[in-house]
Amino acid sequence: MIEVNCFKGETVGVFGLARSGLSAIRALRAGGATVFAWDDKQSAREACAEEGITLEAWEHWPWAQMKALILSPGVPLTHPKPHPVVRRARETGVEVIGDLELFARTIRPDRDAEGTAHVIAVTGTNGKSTTTALIGYILQSCGFDAQAGGNIGKPVLDLAPPGPKTVYVLEVSSYQIDLSPGLVPDVALLTNLSPDHVDRHGSMAAYARVKEYLLTHTAADGQVAVGVDDPDSAVIYTKLSAARGHDAIAVSVGKVLGRGIFVIEGKLYDAWDQPVTQVGDFREATRLPGAHNWQNAALAYVAVKRLVRDPRAIMGAITRFPGLAHRIEDVGRIGKVRFINDSKATNADAAARALACFSDIFWIAGGKPKEGGIADLASYFPRLRRAYLIGEAAGDFGLTLDGKVESVQSSTLDRAVSRAFEDACASDAAEPVVLLSPACASFDQFRDFEQRGDAFRALVKRLIESKELTP
Repeated sequence: MIEVNCFKGETVGVFGLARSGLSAIRALRAGGATVFAWDDKQSAREACAEEGITLEAWEHWPWAQMKALILSPGVPLTHPKPHPVVRRARETGVEVIGDLELFARTIRPDRDAEGTAHVIAVTGTNGKSTTTALIGYILQSCGFDAQAGGNIGKPVLDLAPPGPKTVYVLEVSSYQIDLSPGLVPDVALLTNLSPDHVDRHGSMAAYARVKEYLLTHTAADGQVAVGVDDPDSAVIYTKLSAARGHDAIAVSVGKVLGRGIFVIEGKLYDAWDQPVTQVGDFREATRLPGAHNWQNAALAYVAVKRLVRDPRAIMGAITRFPGLAHRIEDVGRIGKVRFINDSKATNADAAARALACFSDIFWIAGGKPKEGGIADLASYFPRLRRAYLIGEAAGDFGLTLDGKVESVQSSTLDRAVSRAFEDACASDAAEPVVLLSPACASFDQFRDFEQRGDAFRALVKRLIESKELTP
C-alpha cells in the first residue's frame, strides 16, 4: 500500500466505497488523515463497516473543516448532472479529486522533481487494459519492478511503494483523468478513440478533450504515443506533434509512417529515432491475435523502449505474454466447440475486434446499452451463425439483427451459454466459437465486466465437467 501523507492531520471525505474508495480510505488513514466515508448503496456501506471504518452520511460531514472530497470515478462529476455531494463540495470550496490524484501528490509532489519513480499512463477507448498489462509484463520480464494498476486490477494506492527499479504502469479512464489534475506521467499513451461514456462527458468532443488532457500534461522530458488510425486520435496527435516534436510518436497498423512506429501484416517497424527497421513479427505472439492487439503491442513497445533499450528482449516478452483475462480469453473447449470470454468488450468497437478474429460465431451479446448500439458491426454479421441476446439491450439488438442474423432472446447469460453450446454442437461448422463479446456495459445484471466474465467462465467449466461425467 502507498501511504498518502499529503492530508496528514486534515479532514477529508471519501464518497463511493468500491475498490478504489476503500483503498483511498486505508491509504489516507495510514498517512494520518481523519476520514469521513459514505456510499449511497447499503451493500457498499456494509462492506466498509466490516473493516471498522466509521460511516456518516455526507450531509452531516463537517464541510467547513474539510480539505478535500475523494470521489469514486463512477460517481457523476459533471454529466448528466453532478451528484449532490459534488455540488455541496463546490458550494463550500472543497476540492474534488480522485485516488489517482492522491497517488500523484504522494509519488511526485513536485512535478519537476528528479529521481522519482517512473510513471507510464495508458488511456483510450479500447485496448488500454491489454496494453497496460502487456507493458507490465515486458518490464517484469526485463528485471523491473513493474507495478500495474489503476483502472485495471489493483487500485493505484494498493500498489507497492516505490523502490529503486519501480515503474508504475497505470490504466487511466476518462473518469479518473477528470479527477486527477496533478497526474504527470513520464510516458502517456492514447490507444484510440470511439464514442463511449458520452453520457458522462456530454459529447464526443468533450470525451476526446479529457483524453487529450492527460497527454498534454505529460512530463516535459517525457514521451507521448498515439494510435493514429482513427480521426479523433489523429487530430490529437497533430497538435501534440506540433508542441512536442520528436517526443510525440505516431503508431499505426496497416499504414507506413515516415516517422513513428507501424505494423504491416503483423510485422513491427521502428522509424521513430532511426532509419526504418523491422523489429519483429507479432504473429508469433499467439495470445495477441488480430490487428487491434498489434496496435496494443506496438504502443507497449514505444512505452518501454527507453527503459529496456534491447528490442530483442522486448519482442521476446511480447511473444511470451499469456494474455489478459476477459479479453478474447480462451476459457475452454468441448469437442469441436471453443469458448471465448471477451466480457471486457463493453462497446461495439471493442466487440468488433473479437468478431474479426473468428468465423462461425455463436455470439452472446447485450447488457446495459451504449450509444450507437451494434449497427456499426454489420460488416461482421456474415461471421455469425446465431446471436443470443441478454440484458436491457436484447430487444434493440434483436431489431438491428432482424433479417440479417437469426437471434434468440435469451434474457440471461446462463440461458445464452446453454443454448449457444447446443446450437454450436449441432452445427456443421468445423470449429464453432461460442463468443461472449457483449458490446454493452454489464451494470444491468452484473457488478462489472469482470463478474460477467467470471460467470461465463464458471458456466463453461460446469459444462465441461458435466460432459466429462457423461459416460
